[in-house]
Amino acid sequence: MASSLQKMEGDESVLLRVTHSNLKTFTADIRFSLQLSVEAVKDKLWKKCGTSVNSMHLELYDDVRNKIADLTDNSKPLGFYSPLEGFRLHVVDLDPSSVTSGGWLEDTSLVEKYKISEEAYKQREGTFRKYKEKLTSQIPSTVEANAFITQIPDNYMEDPCANIKVGSRCEVEPGEKRGVVKFVGRAEPLGPGFWVGVQYDEPLGKHDGMVKGVRYFECPPSHGGMVRPVKVKVGDYPERDPFEEDEI
Repeated sequence: MASSLQKMEGDESVLLRVTHSNLKTFTADIRFSLQLSVEAVKDKLWKKCGTSVNSMHLELYDDVRNKIADLTDNSKPLGFYSPLEGFRLHVVDLDPSSVTSGGWLEDTSLVEKYKISEEAYKQREGTFRKYKEKLTSQIPSTVEANAFITQIPDNYMEDPCANIKVGSRCEVEPGEKRGVVKFVGRAEPLGPGFWVGVQYDEPLGKHDGMVKGVRYFECPPSHGGMVRPVKVKVGDYPERDPFEEDEI
């Protein structure tokens, strides 16, 4: 008893591992003041685990799982039972109809789910289904897309290719990327008409000259691009100086 009173001098506290009889996955490390009454400890635990104070029985175990005491007197301070750091405080829920019983607090499959009827869901605004329907309506169907592609003539964009020769320096819009023309011609996997393959000076491309399994030209990885001729301007375009923007 003397050692218990000595430990209670000042506002000392102890860190205890808390477990629960009904909540198998519940464990918590909680610090308690030794000045707290057992009833106050129960009140603190009620807010953590849901067991009411009147239905709660507390058991104290040491760090090797030996039971030290039953905290039966609500008026006594926690320090009376000489708990040490690392001891376990076990909550026993005595109420068979407690919210912690039956396991539904841990197993969500036991919780009754809210269900809405198909008719009620259809009448709601702002649902994901209506958003998806709106998005789909804005995208042409595969049939419509294929019909559009078949309307493009085989010589589409042939005229702009007249002045674009392989080996020419060029500038590509947008972004004014510069490079060398490496390919001019048809590329059926990309769509009808003519395309221009460019090796960019910098790694601004998407491939190394191979697109959809077809090799159109050779260039370093991430330096290749396939664009329509109208985006290509041929001329004396030197490589950009990376430091030119820093000059005053």
